[in-house]
Amino acid sequence: MTSRVMLISPAISAALREARFDDDCPLDASGLRLAKAAAGTLPPVSGVWLSPTARCRETAEALGLDVGSLDDGPGGLDVGRWRGATLTEVTEREPEALAQWLTDPRSAPHGGESVQELCERVLRWLDDSVARVAGRSVAVVEPEVVRAATVSALGAPGSAFWRIDVPPLTATELSGRAGRWNVRVGWQLGAPHVE
Repeated sequence: MTSRVMLISPAISAALREARFDDDCPLDASGLRLAKAAAGTLPPVSGVWLSPTARCRETAEALGLDVGSLDDGPGGLDVGRWRGATLTEVTEREPEALAQWLTDPRSAPHGGESVQELCERVLRWLDDSVARVAGRSVAVVEPEVVRAATVSALGAPGSAFWRIDVPPLTATELSGRAGRWNVRVGWQLGAPHVE
């Protein structure tokens, strides 16, 4: 059985504009407007997942997905004590820790989760949940979940995580089955989707 999951990154929020580690802030007005403009552009789906953050929930609602029937998708990277801080603030307070985190996917100097742990968690979700849904499904998930899924699907090293850009309100599709996934790189929601 082949499964497909369209990973949709949430629309823009204040945290993203301010280069701040997510603290569960909602979409900003322009992000909400763009997500609403993309409503009705998704293909029919067999299953839907949602990361447990305000911006993912608001993006899903704006896209017209029934958030009352969504399954829990993987949450974003747990950045421990850095949550809510800007990248500039962390750079000023903990430059060595930040440098270590950005170069060693196994490190978690913030006291949260390492990039490697996130990649492993997302791969388990792909293999244990997504692979069981026949046809196409959608997951509105944090950008780092899209990165982790891409790294894991390609069997790339954890260091590749930081080399993947995931713009707001884009879709990346994975197809395959447990243990073997293919990646179709992102496209802007609202743009024509070609199979």
